[in-house]
Amino acid sequence: MPETAQRDYYEVLGIARDADQKAIKDAFRNLALKYHPDRNKEPGAEARFKEIAEAYAVLSDSKKRSEYDARGFAGVAGFSEQDLFGGINFEDIFGGLNFDFGGGSPFEGFFRRRHTGPQRGANIEVDLFVTLERIARGGEEKVRLTRPSTCPACHGTGVEGGAEPLKCKMCGGTGRLTHSRRDEKEHVLIQQITTCPVCHGRGSIIEHPCPQCHGTGMVDQEEILTVKVPPGAEEGMALRIPGKGMPSPDAGGIAGDLFVVVHSRRDPRFERASADLLRVESISLTDAVLGTTLEVPTLDGSASVTVPPGTQPDAVLRLRGKGLPLFGEKGRGDLYLRIGVHVPEHLSREERELYEQLRAIARNAGT
Repeated sequence: MPETAQRDYYEVLGIARDADQKAIKDAFRNLALKYHPDRNKEPGAEARFKEIAEAYAVLSDSKKRSEYDARGFAGVAGFSEQDLFGGINFEDIFGGLNFDFGGGSPFEGFFRRRHTGPQRGANIEVDLFVTLERIARGGEEKVRLTRPSTCPACHGTGVEGGAEPLKCKMCGGTGRLTHSRRDEKEHVLIQQITTCPVCHGRGSIIEHPCPQCHGTGMVDQEEILTVKVPPGAEEGMALRIPGKGMPSPDAGGIAGDLFVVVHSRRDPRFERASADLLRVESISLTDAVLGTTLEVPTLDGSASVTVPPGTQPDAVLRLRGKGLPLFGEKGRGDLYLRIGVHVPEHLSREERELYEQLRAIARNAGT
């Protein structure tokens, strides 16, 4: 397949070539939050995020940007990952929000080489359903979490009383057995490595397992954590709590992270659409014809809304600034009222006579 041409950095961020640093930063922040794979599971999201990251790394640095403007991609060729991303203040860009960017910076998880050492624990993801009022104002919420932790009775050894396990005599503590034989015909030494059948690969023997953890060294522990929901938190936003994921499977390894995914709790009053709120209001046929005033709920109390005469079914009225805060920006979304007109199904004799008169008037007016 032909190789895809690299896109212009300004085009990637959707900005003009004379954009100032604020415009570059804002464009990057919005796109990074949209396409980061922790939040966007669509195919190609990770590749798009990497493209956005590289564009920002170049255009946010005045020297690199000048080279790029003058010579194109050739002007910024040869930069290492540290050259590109080392000087960027991500804490400032993302306003304290933490996502699973895989380490000390948002891009290390994508661009760094695999490091040696103990394996990092797996991440945990939990859902948090909050009210629209909480999303509007922000604030703290409690999250209940159950995850493995070191057994307090044996301190993780798995042995009753916390003693050290006995080294397996069969394998000498390696967890493996090596069987060697020499093939005299081929003049080669053949070695076969198998898992130790006595310790099953652990390298140690637990004669008296801890009764609390049954020899595993780990017990499930429930924790109640506090997370801070930012005002205007977007649907599906992930809040990161470092070190509260699964423990490392290796001794000395660090635990994974906890990701709390924020969702809007169902509200009978409104339907959420990003920062906007939608509501259906039903009025009578006479109110639709003559107009009326409605008292409708908002997140800040109630508001008086004038329905003009002659309002048609499914007409939409807009209440500016009565929605949710725009995340990371100033201002708020709007509240949209869709007007439903109720046509009476059962009429009294007097009502039917009046409607007959109206129909007669309308027919005569038409002639």
